[in-house]
Amino acid sequence: MQLIVLWDIDHTLIENAGVSKEIYAAAFSALAGRRPTGPARTEGRTDRLIMRDMFLRDGLLEPDWLDVEAALAHAGEERLGDLRVRGTALPGVREVLKAASAHADWVSSVLTGNIAANARVKLSAFGLDALLDLSAGAYGADAELRPNLVAVARERARRLYDVSADVPAVLVGDTPRDVEAALATDSGIIAVASGIHSAEELADAGASVVLPDLSDTAELLGILEIFAAYGKRPRTSSGCP
Repeated sequence: MQLIVLWDIDHTLIENAGVSKEIYAAAFSALAGRRPTGPARTEGRTDRLIMRDMFLRDGLLEPDWLDVEAALAHAGEERLGDLRVRGTALPGVREVLKAASAHADWVSSVLTGNIAANARVKLSAFGLDALLDLSAGAYGADAELRPNLVAVARERARRLYDVSADVPAVLVGDTPRDVEAALATDSGIIAVASGIHSAEELADAGASVVLPDLSDTAELLGILEIFAAYGKRPRTSSGCP
């Protein structure tokens, strides 16, 4: 039973402890020659949109994307040490990623608004990169809108592993935008209330499964196996009234 599992990174797999916003601010400063007037607004958006918003908000022309991506990658690499000291992998993440990677017929990768270089930095800070197939993931440079990243990940899985178009895909994430991306692409969704959004908010956004975090490996693997077998999950919400 094949399955594509696409994990969000920030506040789903790791807590970045504010390092992400420092990366955006540093990249902005390197390109604009001054600090931004306010912090980046993230909330599940892609790096393309996050950086564009920062420049427009400050009344500046948006630089060429390749320059923005290079500045983000440099800022991320410089803050790997800070991330290791201040951040952490979230409860149960290491165990559930190991369990998912043990399924030979599953593709377990990422769907993230981060550019690929910074996704790798964030995962490698806690030794999680080896537990995911990052070559099959979709990243913030691949599309502006999160739903469009699903097709990118599907195409990479098809090209790398000959995964057919009817294989179910499941997104695991902590924001309403993760839920939106899943619903817009007929994918499964497992929402986790480990970020700023409550279980109730995620359920209201349309998530059929809402968990408090990823700490219960057996429960999560059971849900993924149902998706793999049937392509869908009965509507239940753990942790919601």
